[in-house]
Amino acid sequence: MPTERLRNWVLQVARVPPEPKPPEGASDSVRVFRAASAYYRYRLVRWGLAQFGGAVGLVVGYLMLPLWWRWLRLPFLIEYALLIEGLACAGFLLQLLISYTILRLDYELRWYLVSDRGLRIREGVLSMREQTMTFANVQHVGIRQGPLQRLLGIADVEVWTAGGGEAKGDAGEHSHDGGLHVGYLRGVDNAAELRAGILDHLRQSRDSGLGDPDDEQGPRPSGEATRPAPPRLLEAASELLREVRMLRQEAARSPAPQRADTPWE
Repeated sequence: MPTERLRNWVLQVARVPPEPKPPEGASDSVRVFRAASAYYRYRLVRWGLAQFGGAVGLVVGYLMLPLWWRWLRLPFLIEYALLIEGLACAGFLLQLLISYTILRLDYELRWYLVSDRGLRIREGVLSMREQTMTFANVQHVGIRQGPLQRLLGIADVEVWTAGGGEAKGDAGEHSHDGGLHVGYLRGVDNAAELRAGILDHLRQSRDSGLGDPDDEQGPRPSGEATRPAPPRLLEAASELLREVRMLRQEAARSPAPQRADTPWE
C-alpha cells in the first residue's frame, strides 16, 4: 500500500519509533486509542474546502486576463501574466499532492495512550510532538465538539493540567494563562467513555480532594484550580473547629451576668 510505504519511509528518515513508549503505570492498565476513521473524513472535508478556495482563485485570475489585456494594452505584460498563471497552477497541483500526503500521515501517526498514572499524546508529521501528562496534575477533563464533528460522531477530549508534564518536539504542551496546559485527544468516537476512564484514574490517583471532577463543565480560570489540601492543614482546621465548638458550649452553660439597677437619686 503506497501510504503505508510512505509512512514507514517517513518514520525511518525522522528516526521516530513506530509506536510511542507507554506512560508510567501498570503495564496491564495501558490502553491505546487512535483517531476514528471519521476524523480522517473530517480533516479531508476541511482540506477539500481550502483547496476549492485556491482553485477558485486561480480560475478567477485566468478569467481576468482579457480584462487586463484591454486595460494595459501591453502584450509583453500579458505574456508575463500567463507565465505567472501557469506557474501558479503547477504550484497548486504540487501542493495538492504534498498537503494530502501530510494530512493522511497526520492521521496515521496519531497515538493516544492512557495508563493508570497518566497519558501520552503523539501527533504531527513534519514536526513530531510527544506530550506526557500525569494525573496528579490534571485539573479538568472536558469534551469539545463542533457541528461537523457532531454530524460525524466524533469529538476532541481536552485534558487541562497545572504543569508537570513532559513534552518532546517543537510545540509540546499548549500553554494558557494561569500556568495551565492543555492536551487534545482529537477525533475520537468514544469521547464520553475516554473522559470517564480518565476521571476514574484521576480519582484513584488522589488520596483526598475537594469537589468532584465530574462537576467541572469548563476550564477553570487561573487561581481556581482545585488541589488536594495538605493533611497537616486539615488537622489544624479540625482542631480549630473543635475549640470553637467547646467555647460555644461553655458560653451557653455560663449564666448571663445580672446588671445592677443604678439609683437616680
